[in-house]
Amino acid sequence: MVRKAMSKIYVIMGVCGCGKTTVGEALSEAKGGEFIEGDAYHSEANVEKMRSGTALSDGDRQGWLESLAEAIRESAGRTDWCFVGCSALKESYRDVLRTGDPELKFIYLHGTQEVLQRRMDARTGHFMPPDLLVSQLETLQEPQDAIRVSIDQSPEAIVTEVLAKLV
Repeated sequence: MVRKAMSKIYVIMGVCGCGKTTVGEALSEAKGGEFIEGDAYHSEANVEKMRSGTALSDGDRQGWLESLAEAIRESAGRTDWCFVGCSALKESYRDVLRTGDPELKFIYLHGTQEVLQRRMDARTGHFMPPDLLVSQLETLQEPQDAIRVSIDQSPEAIVTEVLAKLV
């Protein structure tokens, strides 16, 4: 599918509990665009592995990232704005996502382990147990080429800050 000339596609990235879904949904609503929930592209085996408290390996993530890259590729023909919630913890993972769109941009939601842990402990109904936060922080390779936003503020303030930085 050919990319729309004005399509802007952003991955909202960061470790579990940083607010990727909340921010991504709000951004897509504000811009009249699409939101792709990266977690929906995990295989059942990956979900069960995480639910049981086992961190995913690079091999576990490969098919998930490839599926998400395909969703990114397809979204370029449907909408002017697309926001994708995906941890994208390593540069190599971000490279796989870029196969869906070489012009893909990233929004990095970052915070201290204490803030992230508090958020993880408070959330309910998600398959990712709070115990996996440490493994995600250990895996994280902070991006150098992303819009960087602190999560130590309200979701509304985060969205306002990101909207002011979108190009």
